[in-house]
Amino acid sequence: MIARLAGRLHSAGADNCVVDVGGVGYRVHCSARTLGALAPVGEAVELVVETRVLDDQIRLYGFRGEAERQCFNLLQTVQGAGAKLALSLLATLTPDDLARAIAAGDKAALTRAPGVGQKMATRLASELKDRVGDFTPPIQARESAAGGAAADAVSALVHLGYRRPEALGAVNKASRALGQAADAAALIRAGLRELAA
Repeated sequence: MIARLAGRLHSAGADNCVVDVGGVGYRVHCSARTLGALAPVGEAVELVVETRVLDDQIRLYGFRGEAERQCFNLLQTVQGAGAKLALSLLATLTPDDLARAIAAGDKAALTRAPGVGQKMATRLASELKDRVGDFTPPIQARESAAGGAAADAVSALVHLGYRRPEALGAVNKASRALGQAADAAALIRAGLRELAA
């Protein structure tokens, strides 16, 4: 299976690009966010790839990093969510933002993606809430490295007995409401209010 492509960008369309690797062109389906981040045509590109073997074809999906690829696969474990929907979500939300939206049960954020209605947003939030940690390690590592108030608040809520996805969602909502300058104590208080609501 193809897991990575490194070559030159031959062309790019609305939902796919062609990567020239040693004279062979590979058509790779990508989210609009990934396509927008590619180098100009003729320049070097590198994509993490998920290979899908279908009945009558082999389809490649390309991503800027491993977190996007993992997110793409996890999203499709939800009933009714296929590759097209997963790419739509990744075009609208980064893996970090998507993890936060799922942890917080933020259906408004999820329905911003074309093709995601209220019913699908509810299903995504409920079915993936306990699995959001499968693609949130980058968030946790970045928050811990920064020693940020949000990381401290999440840690405090976890120590109070809340599950990490719940704590992450509550602190995310609190952080949006209070702003980035909020200290850990304020985020903990606001997070507790969110969890009690």
